[in-house]
Amino acid sequence: MTYRIALTGGIGSGKSTVAEAFAGLGIIVSDADAISHQLTRPGGEALPAIAAAFGAEMLDATGALDRARMREQVFRDPAARRRLESILHPLIRTRMLAETETISSPYALLMIPLLLETGQQALVDRVLVVDLPEALQIARVQARNGLEPGQIKRIIASQVSRTERLAAADDVIDNSGDQHRLRPQVERLHQAYLRLASASLRCF
Repeated sequence: MTYRIALTGGIGSGKSTVAEAFAGLGIIVSDADAISHQLTRPGGEALPAIAAAFGAEMLDATGALDRARMREQVFRDPAARRRLESILHPLIRTRMLAETETISSPYALLMIPLLLETGQQALVDRVLVVDLPEALQIARVQARNGLEPGQIKRIIASQVSRTERLAAADDVIDNSGDQHRLRPQVERLHQAYLRLASASLRCF
């Protein structure tokens, strides 16, 4: 049975950078956001249910999900967000488990930004949180995406709090510094995860 570790964190925390570092060590990474894009591109598996729930106007001229329009609706309407999640998350979960069921690496990393918000901790053996102060989070998202601080704060407010996220963590990576400080943290955790994965195999 595959040993699975969830990688999560708030917007702008640096999850992708951390995932790339683990991938560089030969670890398979399953990315919930990437799967979501696959499910909502032209011909995607989720599109019929989305069109039925939200109307065909939520699809763009290519037949893909109009992500900007949908994003605006779900941030304005919590019920719409829950409806979208009820369509996407079961499909994403099934795809992630399939991707990591038979892998060549000693353990799998599941990058799930909304892990805690959607209660998917039961999918994994361990939770790794990428953490940084909110002020730095806002600054990095603004530099990356050009969003206004008010928009970023609304996104942060829609996610679980930093305190809740840290309370749920088995492991934490501090990403308040530069990338040179990330590598030693990733390598230390990698060695720990290799030991845990090996021990879990001996239990079967």
